[in-house]
Amino acid sequence: MQTRTPAASDVILERMMALHPKIIDLTLDRVWRLLHALGDPQGRLPPVIHIAGTNGKGSTQAMIRAGLEGAGLTAHAYTSPHLARFHERIRVAGALISESDLTAVLDECYAANGGGSITYFEITTCAALLAFARTPADYTLLEVGLGGRLDATNVIDKPALSIITPVSIDHEAFLGDTLAKIAFEKAGIIKRGVPCIVGPQQDEALEVIEAQAARLGAPLIAYGQHWHVSEERGRLVYQDERGLLDLPLPNLPGAHQIQNAGAALAALRHLRLSEAACETAMTQAQWPARMQRLKTGPLVDAAPQAELWLDGGHNPAAGLALGAHLASLPKRPTHMVCGMLNTKDVTGYLRPLAAQAQSLTAVSIPGEANTLSAADTSAAARSVGMQAGKAGSVLSAVQTIARDHPRARILICGSLYLAGGVLRENG
Repeated sequence: MQTRTPAASDVILERMMALHPKIIDLTLDRVWRLLHALGDPQGRLPPVIHIAGTNGKGSTQAMIRAGLEGAGLTAHAYTSPHLARFHERIRVAGALISESDLTAVLDECYAANGGGSITYFEITTCAALLAFARTPADYTLLEVGLGGRLDATNVIDKPALSIITPVSIDHEAFLGDTLAKIAFEKAGIIKRGVPCIVGPQQDEALEVIEAQAARLGAPLIAYGQHWHVSEERGRLVYQDERGLLDLPLPNLPGAHQIQNAGAALAALRHLRLSEAACETAMTQAQWPARMQRLKTGPLVDAAPQAELWLDGGHNPAAGLALGAHLASLPKRPTHMVCGMLNTKDVTGYLRPLAAQAQSLTAVSIPGEANTLSAADTSAAARSVGMQAGKAGSVLSAVQTIARDHPRARILICGSLYLAGGVLRENG
């Protein structure tokens, strides 16, 4: 296998990793310092739609972007983490940032930072905002990295719109150990007087979001109150005070995408876009590693009669959604290949999947310091009643499953970091 020569941006990104001893250290002080040194690019962005939540942020953003583009508009988009290449995080006026432009803004941010302490996510977020400020577009879509209140993206004084997708338990070490505490962090993106679209929430989370919105005089556009969405006879039905939309189901598979689609449609309707744009949001959105069918590459070659899927969900809510989606598919023996981070609730993620899979083969995530060992993932799977083993790699796991169950449905899952490695290796 040929070794790829590192791009100039890879070298700078590697250098940026050394600017702070911690991967995550939530505060906005360092971000404000660097943004000021760069001339405050966050104040020169096209109208911003800021998206927080535990699950569904990326899918919701992808559908909004598809709808905007369907209306002939352009959008910058920022998301994280990337899967195969860092460039995926920064989409400038609809196109992934070029290597030359990425290298230029990274270099500029590194120089302006002057060797100061700053996390990798913080400095790269500043680079994205700098790139966006320099290119015209109609909108800027910003996805929160972690939490909201102290996230590096939370530097926009007056966004056009805020969105909070469903909130659930995740990242407790950074956001708090109760749903109310986590919701408070997510609600930190709500700004005074700025409308906020709220996806389906548990009561404990919704109460916190409503209290923060009331304090800031921010109008809420909430699921179950101001808009409704459901699947009816193989169609998506959305209703708000402007009327009813009868649309195709989302291009992104899974019943949970109905809720994400509802939040995206609420945003597009708030922006007064047409029904045609709303339909494009459903039919044209693309978001890799969210129940993505793998159709080519070495993994598919290793299991030619099998059905291969890739999903990056990694918390209990994602496990519930994935289990429900697997239950809705045509019956076929399902075998999982799973690798997870040691910061995640592995048993909470696996429990709702236990009834849907005949076996689980655990792997460690290559090149990831915080990977849960294959042995620990396997033990967690057995603790929830799954038949489990382990393998040295995803490829060897797929080969073994294909040998014993040639026509299986094989689901590779458990982490976006694992999914990214699969997409890179599977080419």
